[in-house]
Amino acid sequence: MRKGILGRKVGMTQVFAKNGKLIPVTVISVEPNVVSQIKTTETDGYDAIQLAFETKREKLSNKPEMGHLRKSNTSPKRFLKEIRNVDASNYTLGQEIKVDIFAEGEMVDVTGVSKGKGYQGVIKRFNQSRGPMGHGSQYHRGVGSLGTMRPMRVLKGKKLPG
Repeated sequence: MRKGILGRKVGMTQVFAKNGKLIPVTVISVEPNVVSQIKTTETDGYDAIQLAFETKREKLSNKPEMGHLRKSNTSPKRFLKEIRNVDASNYTLGQEIKVDIFAEGEMVDVTGVSKGKGYQGVIKRFNQSRGPMGHGSQYHRGVGSLGTMRPMRVLKGKKLPG
């Protein structure tokens, strides 16, 4: 069965193996997660647990969130995520899950969400090169040509700002 825990990326560092090989390492800060909901095949159609992570102020959560987390006797949490295909009978509502569920040296899969950059132009978004900055140039950081004359439309997949 699967097991998992939620954490926040702190940064990257490196360690050296015994043979002298350099290994890049991701550092993740993990505080105890709380089981906020248990889903079973009988009630929801699949087995899963919902984990709550990182405490936040009560002022920042709404009433439905507060009611949902009150069932597991926990304070408001910033992140709620499901982990599927777990044995739900091993967990109880409100149980704290700590990092000690993993053995030292155990291989784990890490998934994450990259930081959003908002609305960006093509240079930052797609690594396009800029045009000349002087000598009468009228394009600097723009898209450039949107396509040929004949289709008379912008083709799908054209790299545009957004």
